[in-house]
Amino acid sequence: MEARLKSALWIKALIRRCDLAAIPVAVLARGDDDAGAILLKFSGRDTGCQVLAQARGKDGELLWMRTTGPAPVAEADAYIERQRRYDPDLWVVEIENGSVGTVIDGRIA
Repeated sequence: MEARLKSALWIKALIRRCDLAAIPVAVLARGDDDAGAILLKFSGRDTGCQVLAQARGKDGELLWMRTTGPAPVAEADAYIERQRRYDPDLWVVEIENGSVGTVIDGRIA
């Protein structure tokens, strides 16, 4: 089994990456520091929202799943709230007007 970054450290690196690209970012919900799952909410002013969840592929590769579907949605907060009720250790990070590829590594499924 490969060693993985702790969630809190990964979030700190994401925030730094957004800062360097001048992309506004905010932690909406703080999860478990060691192994909390991560949801990323990409918000566009006119284009709607996308929510991505961190997952692992068949061979353990990091990938991201579009949890709200392939097209941006007008409102993603209800979905995020349902997931927080299901998993209180979940991290939720909102990234504004950023290109997904600019801020995250990994394939998007």
